[in-house]
Amino acid sequence: MKFEELYKFVVETGVRNDPRGGAVVGKQLKTESDRYGKLSKEEKNEYDTEKLSNPYADTRMLFGDPATPVKSLMVGIDIETPELLLLHVLRGSGRKVDIALTHHPEGRAFANFYDVMNMQADILHKFGVPINIAEAIMEPRIKEVSRKVLPQNHSRAVDSAKLLNITFMSAHTPADNCVTGYLQKQFDAQKPETIEGVIKLLKAIPEYKSAVRDSRGPVIFVGSKEKKAGKIFVDMTGGTEGSTEVFEKLANSGVGTVVGMHMSEEHYKKAEKYHINVVIAGHISSDNLGMNLLLDAVEKKFGKLEVIECSGFRRISRRKQ
Repeated sequence: MKFEELYKFVVETGVRNDPRGGAVVGKQLKTESDRYGKLSKEEKNEYDTEKLSNPYADTRMLFGDPATPVKSLMVGIDIETPELLLLHVLRGSGRKVDIALTHHPEGRAFANFYDVMNMQADILHKFGVPINIAEAIMEPRIKEVSRKVLPQNHSRAVDSAKLLNITFMSAHTPADNCVTGYLQKQFDAQKPETIEGVIKLLKAIPEYKSAVRDSRGPVIFVGSKEKKAGKIFVDMTGGTEGSTEVFEKLANSGVGTVVGMHMSEEHYKKAEKYHINVVIAGHISSDNLGMNLLLDAVEKKFGKLEVIECSGFRRISRRKQ
């Protein structure tokens, strides 16, 4: 496959696994297209046209020729200058590496990643929160994250990739969509009765089982193993943590347990206040699961790839299963 084919397929896979559903994503792209059509010539020159076909601002081809053939990938949860230098050294020792694929965004994919947080309102709506309330509580949180991202030095890793001539790409929300959908289906099908059952289900998944051995496996943040799980909400996509106000709204809509990647102290206190059980599956282990599911889909489409693991990523294939 070519670099551009990989990129487009990653986006397509993200859309197929988007918890909002394809119709909602389609409306988003249509709205973006209508907005673009109304821009002035000057505004169009400044516009990121990838937004017309890719609804995930945190997933981009960061550097490289779109026609570059791809058979071997260095894949990491975070790929920055140290990892890119490692790739350069591997190439110097004779190792064939076509592309660096990072999960967490870099460059312009990081600069605008907060745009994907808008999808959280539609996800909350699916779990019973009125859309007007979901949008209202998300708006100030998105602005807060955008202010934090604005002063960052976004281009450091991409600049390194350019100097080293390394084809570079990020795949964030598409992978997070994969892990969210995978786990939500598991919980919906098996319906664990208690928090202990939630933990057992997670620990049966190889990425989380491995994390347990490294002392970073699933943990109960709020609640106890004997508590009833109730309705389970897998909250693992949409850029980063949403509003702290969400827990009251989820409690009112009947959600009993949130399963997430990570949680700030402020979010923890709000969950505790509104008696929402919280299980933290693990950040890097969840990112591993999402990237593995994404790579499974890529290999099913394009054939076997050589995957070089780095920066917290461990390849676990489910294709034979």
